[in-house]
Amino acid sequence: MTTLLKGIVVLVQKNSFHFNPHAAAQSFGGFIETVIDGPDDIDDSVLDTAESFLGLSVALRLISATRADGNGQGIVGKQTFLEGVLTSIPTLEDKQSAYSIHFEWDHNMGVPGAFYIENFKQDEFFLVSLTLEDVPKHGTLNFVCNSWIYSVAKYETNRIFFTNKTYLPNEIPYPLVYYVHEELKALRGYGTGERKVWERIYDYDVYNDLGEPDKGASWARPILGGPGSLPYPRRGRTGRKATETDPKSESRTDYFYIPRDELLGHVESSDFLVDIFKLVSRNTIPEIRSLDLPEFNTFEDVLSLFYGESSKFSVPKVIQVDHSAWMTDEEFAREMIAGVNPMVIRKISEFPPESKVDRQLFGDNTTTITKEHLEPNMDGVNVEQAIQNNRLYILDHYDSIFPFLRKINETGAKAYASRTILFLQDDGTLKPLAIELSLPHPKGDIFGSVSNVYLPATEGVEASIWLLAKAYVVVNDACYHQLISHWLNTHAVVEPFIIATNRHLSVVHPIQKLLLPHYRNTMNINASARDTLISAGGIIESTYLLGRYTMEMSAVVYKDWVFTEAGLPSDLIKRGVAVEDPYSPHGLRLLIKDYPYASDGLEIWGAIKSWVEEYVNFYYKSDETVVHDSQLHAFWKELVEVGHGDLKHATWWFKMHTRAELIEACTILIWIASSLHASVNFGQYPYGGYIVNRPTKSRRFMPEEGSPEYDELAKDYEKAYLSTITPQAETIWNMTVIEVLSTHVTDEQYLGQRIEGDLWTSDSQPIEAYKRFGTKLAEIEKKLIEKNNDESLRNRYGPVKMPYTILYPTSEPGLTFRGIPNSVSI
Repeated sequence: MTTLLKGIVVLVQKNSFHFNPHAAAQSFGGFIETVIDGPDDIDDSVLDTAESFLGLSVALRLISATRADGNGQGIVGKQTFLEGVLTSIPTLEDKQSAYSIHFEWDHNMGVPGAFYIENFKQDEFFLVSLTLEDVPKHGTLNFVCNSWIYSVAKYETNRIFFTNKTYLPNEIPYPLVYYVHEELKALRGYGTGERKVWERIYDYDVYNDLGEPDKGASWARPILGGPGSLPYPRRGRTGRKATETDPKSESRTDYFYIPRDELLGHVESSDFLVDIFKLVSRNTIPEIRSLDLPEFNTFEDVLSLFYGESSKFSVPKVIQVDHSAWMTDEEFAREMIAGVNPMVIRKISEFPPESKVDRQLFGDNTTTITKEHLEPNMDGVNVEQAIQNNRLYILDHYDSIFPFLRKINETGAKAYASRTILFLQDDGTLKPLAIELSLPHPKGDIFGSVSNVYLPATEGVEASIWLLAKAYVVVNDACYHQLISHWLNTHAVVEPFIIATNRHLSVVHPIQKLLLPHYRNTMNINASARDTLISAGGIIESTYLLGRYTMEMSAVVYKDWVFTEAGLPSDLIKRGVAVEDPYSPHGLRLLIKDYPYASDGLEIWGAIKSWVEEYVNFYYKSDETVVHDSQLHAFWKELVEVGHGDLKHATWWFKMHTRAELIEACTILIWIASSLHASVNFGQYPYGGYIVNRPTKSRRFMPEEGSPEYDELAKDYEKAYLSTITPQAETIWNMTVIEVLSTHVTDEQYLGQRIEGDLWTSDSQPIEAYKRFGTKLAEIEKKLIEKNNDESLRNRYGPVKMPYTILYPTSEPGLTFRGIPNSVSI
């Protein structure tokens, strides 16, 4: 018996995504004033209307999940077209259009489980969903799509979508197995040819597109990743042709391919911020470069960027209450545990702290800081007692930068390797005891370093020297933050997971559904970063200390990256700032009790892990289920051997044989993509927008007594300080970019939210578990607000009176210094 199945198709026309970037750009400062062109593939002369989708424009064919044809493939129904526009659907979002459709379906064909869609129009559209109503014996069937559909002429295989049912590989209905495998094959592609804008192919490549050797030797950059090269995570393959000068390097063009569905294209989504980001990089920065901006002479000169009629920027939070509190030692130390880079400080377990710099290449790099430097300022406690009682800590920016110092300082920068030792006081705050600044020995690398130790001072030229010493430390920390904590440890390491997931975990796989929200827009922003941020002559090279050696240093640091230690508890234990304690919340006791990033982060980590445990245990009833998941093991094998292939021989990789391993791996990945990224991203402008608090460059060495620079420092410390750190032009470039990066968009999806609402799976128990996860996050947010009202926790607000809100799960749009988006989206 043939019946008519009623359906509703929701889509968005391409031209509905247009926006006015000129008007929107005004919210990001007065320097962003140039109108950016739209994407190359948009023809503004074509204005689709809802009616243009009717007639013979868009066709669908249902595919049975329960009845197979003679080839073992689900029976395919008759082709049918969109019929009419629906205007009374209350669930439609802005810009969406709904259409009715009816399918002829024989009851002998079973239950639909997938559908083909064909676009006979010239222009693409964004397919949101298909809903089938009153399916016999099944009721409503939902197909969540969220995909761009181009003309049929663009595709080699039919576009297919599946219901929101979830299956492990051995549970996929037999009639759908062929279609699931064919879709995965289409996403993997063939690894050849240049990728086109409409394609959805996920493949790997090395970082061989950062330089432009055809422009000259100074524009060449080392290849990162692959045999014989510096190790690095893989990025998405674009297939652009090689440069003429170096056949191993990929040429750069205005178009950066990413799989099309990684560009959701919503009007106010992160895609918009990427366009603004490109606008800043390609138009505004060159405009600023052309200006002959004078040096800052006073701190008031810097403050004029925020105050007065000619102000150009939002006032950073770090100076909203007090313009000078950033200068205090307490604030300098507090930002190591509550600032934009709070995951570097570690406990000193032995003195002197050990250096891992290769002694055969760089000689002896033992610290010159002695107990005699430290103990006079340790409140009557000696070094041995402080170590025994977990009261001595170090911010170590020595080993990572020292091997590069000689090359960096030949470029015009004036950099030091630095070590800062701190003491945990009775009131819970940290006090800096000494700063060591080191340079390579003038006789050669094998002779080690030449170092000077600086001690706290509050009066005279010694106080100015101490302020400068802290500035050199912060410059190193700013570089490490932007390059390692922010770029490498979130953006770069996540991209191989995205590629491997799409190549091996089908859309009906439970782990694909779990991880999908945490991938949104990451490949998009990473491609934009390779284009303008981390490329040769890009923003990072131009405005941060390391210059052309930026990415090379990140590759050296990647050698020591360990995925299994990237989760918060393992990281805290590794750095010695926490110990396992079954009687403490989350099984850890913080040795710095008032450690805002760690204490708030453990609350979020615990909520994520509980959610993942409940989800994984619903679909995997035993460890044996994990072992027999063929898609999961194909995903993990390729992730390790290709995506992070330069570390494939590391013994720490999970074997993926147990539910515990799968739970931990998914929790770590979600933590990295959401909370870790939020911690290092959304405080960039609130802390670093005021350049004197967080300089990105040092241009002069520490002045020696008797030199003109020393006399200048004694006479006018503000001018000397500003002549040492980032100059005005580069300050403005940096501020313009980090203001964009620190901003939440209107339709941000935060932890505990999904773009698909409750339709991401048809299984009710995971949906209810996810709602409990959201409720738990709301409870945590209230708890964090209460912590910030506890004035005994001095590190939560500090001298600058800036409450630590960065790990509040939710946020309003804008520059808020709070909120945890699901993914590395900007």
